[in-house]
Amino acid sequence: MKERIPLEEGDYYLSEQGYRVFTEKYHLKRGYCCESGCRHCPYGYNAKTNTQK
Repeated sequence: MKERIPLEEGDYYLSEQGYRVFTEKYHLKRGYCCESGCRHCPYGYNAKTNTQK
């Protein structure tokens, strides 16, 4: 199981639909790409091609 990272202010915001949207800051702190096609992915993952830059 991967290590849980405590959430801090600025790690996410709530979308209009009420979903938690993680920021680039959080992704960098986590240290890896989850390959879920996240909106603010700093790793360049493309869900359509299943590749990273």
